[in-house]
Amino acid sequence: MPAGTDLRKVVIVQEAPRSYAGPILLTITIVIGTVVVLLVVAFTVQIIAASVVAVLSATCGVGVTLNRATKRAKTKRSPIK
Repeated sequence: MPAGTDLRKVVIVQEAPRSYAGPILLTITIVIGTVVVLLVVAFTVQIIAASVVAVLSATCGVGVTLNRATKRAKTKRSPIK
């Protein structure tokens, strides 16, 4: 400090530490928003598919059944001699 400076009038300015709350909240908001949008799209596609099947079965007599495929064990065949 220069000579003759009154130490009672000296102000020390220090930069505040960086806050990570904003970027963390922004990331969480983006992730939650993306999940919500994907769920809405999935439900909308499911409703549209069910409506199409209902309309087709009512007008054309077409029936669609959705079944989960089951995995069956393949049997080993004996080689032909």
